[in-house]
Amino acid sequence: MDLRDYLRILRRNWILIVAATLAGLLVGGVLSVLAKPIYKADTEIFVATHSSGSVQELQQGNTFTQARVQSYVRTVDSPMVLQPAIDSLGLATTPAQLSRAVTASSDLDTVLINITVEDGSPVQAAATAEAVATSLIRAVDSLERPKTGGTSPISLSIIKPAVAPDAPSGPNTRLNLLLGLVVGLAMGIGLSALRSLMDTRIRGEADMRNITDAPLLGGISFDAEATKKPLLTQVPPQSPRAESFRQLRTNLQFANVSGHAKTVLITSSLPGEGKSTTATNLAIALAQAGESVCLIDADLRRPMVGDYLGIDPSAGLTTALVGLADLNDLLQPWGDDNLFVLASGRIPPNPSELLGSPEMKELIMRLEQAFDTIIIDAPPLLPVTDAAVLSQHVGGVVLVVGTQKLKHQDLTKSMAALQLVGSNLLGVVLNRLPAKGPDAYSYSYGGHDATSSSDESAMLADGTSHPRAWGNQNGARKGRRTVPTGSDLLQDDGFRPATKYPAGRLSQS
Repeated sequence: MDLRDYLRILRRNWILIVAATLAGLLVGGVLSVLAKPIYKADTEIFVATHSSGSVQELQQGNTFTQARVQSYVRTVDSPMVLQPAIDSLGLATTPAQLSRAVTASSDLDTVLINITVEDGSPVQAAATAEAVATSLIRAVDSLERPKTGGTSPISLSIIKPAVAPDAPSGPNTRLNLLLGLVVGLAMGIGLSALRSLMDTRIRGEADMRNITDAPLLGGISFDAEATKKPLLTQVPPQSPRAESFRQLRTNLQFANVSGHAKTVLITSSLPGEGKSTTATNLAIALAQAGESVCLIDADLRRPMVGDYLGIDPSAGLTTALVGLADLNDLLQPWGDDNLFVLASGRIPPNPSELLGSPEMKELIMRLEQAFDTIIIDAPPLLPVTDAAVLSQHVGGVVLVVGTQKLKHQDLTKSMAALQLVGSNLLGVVLNRLPAKGPDAYSYSYGGHDATSSSDESAMLADGTSHPRAWGNQNGARKGRRTVPTGSDLLQDDGFRPATKYPAGRLSQS
């Protein structure tokens, strides 16, 4: 992983990082509010020796005193010093408990001892510090006094009496907030890294590139309105969604620059990744570019094209494959462009056998003679073998990847399945991409009237409903071209090229 990968992880999980940081700040603030105030009082003691005053004796006494001071510091938290202080103040505590609140220290090369006491009461802190200092003076005098009698050679004097503090020394709210901020930020970054390691979903092009080097034909941003209005004809022409499919159309033409892949199969790894809407809108976009297009609903398990386009799916592909009707009677023209739809027909008990049959191969070959492009909506690759079987009869395959849903291992299995049967993978389409963020793909240029609704964009110049308005089945059938029958398309030698017919209507033979 390089720096860009780490930055991408941070951008993907910025909400988690911010939430953890704010939680750390909150915990630090709560602890500061709930903590009892602590007051510190300190006193200072000077240690001296009795000498005659000569320079040599003063030097020796100073050295002796400095050596003794560290021992006196260690004596402060002993019961010999603390118990008399407890008795003098009448405290309900033990020397061991009081020693936790008493701190003694001394700087190097000095004869000063500093005693600090912490307590919830400022007056009690000052009184305890004063009592401990007095008790230390007595204890040192007792310890240093010669056993043969006489006075102690060491003299301790209080040079800084303890004073009750005006403000508490703790809790340190600023320090607690800073620690909470740092700990929360660290936890947020750690959780983000752990989440990225545990999350194997495909989130964008960078994740896809870790699995395959297949060309990225396009990216389609997530649109909450797409479930209600899935077709290009229902959104403004300059909307990002419409532009995404036009870009997909252009990239597909470059990927198929040799022209060998006249029939393109659209599939996905799992259900729900958006392959049917991608196939349908790609067919519409190709037809809007002036090509004659045939859209085949070959998902014989969960057909969706008929529902999207508002056509009757009861007769279609399976009807033609079993020979119950002529193909000319099954092709349904749709919209104002040269787009024909072959619905799924009745759902058979053996979809894989039908899609892999010689009849299916012959049907595709005959359609290729009549249309510029054939788009096939196939079932997903992993649950069933239909798409893998059918991919052997087509010129190229486009794999739709539903980001935020598909996992790395599923995409790896799909690529292996296509490679196993020798399919020609033209490229990958990333669907449901976020509109913003590190994984965004869409770009906008220009604009459109934000107040115009998709219903207005689906109106004809004379004010009537557009025949391509999804869900208006009566309007769609009323506005579309008459389906040719009999020998209108089929001749003894196969299909007549669709480009020979005037745009918008098939001529009668």
